[in-house]
Amino acid sequence: MNNFWSEVEEILESKSLLKHPFYQAWTKGELTRGDLAYYAQQYYQQESRFPRYVSAVHSNCPELKTRQMLLENLTHEESGPDNHPELWLRFAGAVGAERGSVLSAEANAGTKRCVETFDRLSRGRWQAGLAALYAYEAQQPAVAKTKIEGLKSKYALDSNDALGFFQVHESVDAWHSSRRRRFWRTRSGEIRSSARKLRLRCPKPATALNALLDGVCEARGIACSMN
Repeated sequence: MNNFWSEVEEILESKSLLKHPFYQAWTKGELTRGDLAYYAQQYYQQESRFPRYVSAVHSNCPELKTRQMLLENLTHEESGPDNHPELWLRFAGAVGAERGSVLSAEANAGTKRCVETFDRLSRGRWQAGLAALYAYEAQQPAVAKTKIEGLKSKYALDSNDALGFFQVHESVDAWHSSRRRRFWRTRSGEIRSSARKLRLRCPKPATALNALLDGVCEARGIACSMN
């Protein structure tokens, strides 16, 4: 399994969001507030649907322990006034995107591709859905940390509204992804089959997330050469 996990991590690293020109521009402080606001509008299309992706995988899964894991994930996403979509809306407001403009924003082609990919994977075989969730959440702690650093040092944004979403995901998604890794590692009779499914499916959601950023770059005239 160690070789298998090395392969999975290599796949995710090759498609790491931190390598994307948009996030590299974020880190360098090269984005305008308009760029950040447009990104906030587009990414909300994905973030607001993420609880439904988790719910769909939960509904399709026959295994109690795995459903319990997914239920915890869903609870973190949607519970209370500080639920994750709400935290994103606060971030959007901090970078200049009014709440109404985010809620009514039309998804561009890259965003549609991302949303459609996650929707299809989460509503298909539950193992594929679980792999999609892992490919997404495994990247979030490092991405969130980098975004926090950039917002504070390059854009003078350090309010709770600006940073709250990323502060939560820096810690919570590390926990979620570690639990999913344990799931794949503790498969017994079907471990080889499960491992193969994860390895084959991880590139699809990772590619879809990069497509969302491609769409933002294209719309905002930001140089983009990520494959």
